[in-house]
Amino acid sequence: MMKILVLFMVLVPALALAEISVGVVDMQTVLTSITDGKAIMKQLEGKFNIRKKELKKSEEEIKKAQEEYQKQRTVLSEAAQRKKEKELQKMVFELQNKTMEYQKEINGLEQDLKKPLIGKIQEIVLEISKQSKVDLTFEMASAPILYAKKRLDLTTDVVNAYNKKYPEKKK
Repeated sequence: MMKILVLFMVLVPALALAEISVGVVDMQTVLTSITDGKAIMKQLEGKFNIRKKELKKSEEEIKKAQEEYQKQRTVLSEAAQRKKEKELQKMVFELQNKTMEYQKEINGLEQDLKKPLIGKIQEIVLEISKQSKVDLTFEMASAPILYAKKRLDLTTDVVNAYNKKYPEKKK
């Protein structure tokens, strides 16, 4: 028992004196820089542009209806004005709902498309961390490190290793 205690007393201070090197990876940069990530962004952009056109068309319809209402307002009865205002409010409300629905759809699609990449990226991060001989690796956004004596940004290495291991597929 005494030997274990002495061994413990000798090892703990030695560990405390050991320099710990910290690796950091910016996952967002990795996701937007790897070839698979760029393909996903292009796919999302295409989907977003389609939705954007639909929303723009609805916005123009609302603007046109508002302009017509402003022109006719002086000759409309009070009841007709209220009816027209309700119609305009309904159009705006529907546009807002459509916008939120499209945003939710795009976000869900982004998550679904990126999910398979995350496991591959984590595998690469592990390999690069071992090669770089870092003791700990953190994701920059979720665990920002304000100071570390030995801090190594592994982001570029992860991107390069990913693209080498998973090259762009020829179409």
